[in-house]
Amino acid sequence: MDRAALDAALSSGVVCGGWCPPGRTAEDGLIPEHYPLKEIVKGGYRQRTLKNVQDSDATLIIYFNELSGGTALTVAFCLKQKKPFKLIDGDEIDAQRAAQLIKAFIDRHAVRTLNVAGPRAGGESRAYSYTYQILLKALGGE
Repeated sequence: MDRAALDAALSSGVVCGGWCPPGRTAEDGLIPEHYPLKEIVKGGYRQRTLKNVQDSDATLIIYFNELSGGTALTVAFCLKQKKPFKLIDGDEIDAQRAAQLIKAFIDRHAVRTLNVAGPRAGGESRAYSYTYQILLKALGGE
């Protein structure tokens, strides 16, 4: 999910970044250097998730059918930090409508820095393609 958002931003010419665990670790190995991420000093995925919520104006949360794991944790962090968030259920909302909802959310909250969260690609096979497609449309890259 994270890489899909970064790839969509990079393809659209939108400045992007964020935080990753120490050592640029990910479920599938190391995060390639071409992604402009900063490593947190201490902690792991939980601390990375919190830091990304804190450093953004708002969070887009993409999920499929139900929230779980780190995706549900992101919602909890948004609530605790009093940050706006938008939930997009990929099972219910087609790509065109999702892009419209994202654009409206960004405009309504005057978002300059958007955090994007969702399930790991290993846990949801549609996560990368859906996220990339909707963000490319929302960012005007398609």
